[in-house]
Amino acid sequence: MLQNDISEISKLEPFIDNIGEELELPPDVVYNLNLALEEAVSNIVLYAYPGKTGQDIRIQAHTEGHSLLLTLTDSGIPFDPTKVKSADVTLPAEERPIGGLGIFLIKSLMTEMRYQYKEGKNVLTLVKTIG
Repeated sequence: MLQNDISEISKLEPFIDNIGEELELPPDVVYNLNLALEEAVSNIVLYAYPGKTGQDIRIQAHTEGHSLLLTLTDSGIPFDPTKVKSADVTLPAEERPIGGLGIFLIKSLMTEMRYQYKEGKNVLTLVKTIG
């Protein structure tokens, strides 16, 4: 369990590193998992709870078959990142609209991204095929 504070992001790397060791994942996969999870948590910290501190972000990890699922749950403003139009990275940076690159990055690093709003909570699941 994390709080919606940017300093909490430092707790993610040891969490993912432990999963990587337990599942004997290659370093590049662990790096990509860390990056995707940091982006997802950063979005929650920065946007889900405007003006509020001390709010919970729950992160769970489990495997299903050959996939690792990272599930993030928060009670912030409902937001479905799977509905965000992918950033057009072919455009020069100065021509791109602001925002959306973090979600684009998550989608490119993970096999799948799922979202549901359930019982007043955002539930974001990041899926990575690992074997």
